[in-house]
Amino acid sequence: MKIFFDGGHRPSGMEWAVVLGGRTHITRDLGPGNSMTAEWLALIAAMQAAQQAGLDDVLLLGDAAAVIAQAMGKVRVPPAHREHFALWSTLPRPPRFRLRHIKRTQNLAGIALAKAHQGFPPL
Repeated sequence: MKIFFDGGHRPSGMEWAVVLGGRTHITRDLGPGNSMTAEWLALIAAMQAAQQAGLDDVLLLGDAAAVIAQAMGKVRVPPAHREHFALWSTLPRPPRFRLRHIKRTQNLAGIALAKAHQGFPPL
């Protein structure tokens, strides 16, 4: 199953969205941080959603190339995100698991976050 994830940062704090099975889950007011931290939180939330749904075949799709490369072990994880990487590394993986980067325009979770903020000035 495809699961889209995206994290964001607004003046009010961090937020993330996960789209799973056509349903959007948004969590806001995650406190202070930056967009990279929000992306890590979104990735972790997407994997936890897959676990909760009991899925055996998961394709996580996100537009944060740096976070995806870090999570896949392709690039060094900066000190500020080692705690997130450590948590990510301990999460159980479904039998068939993939993590892929997609364009921002293809990310249903990012689109959902943008729509949730329609009427707000772009940041």
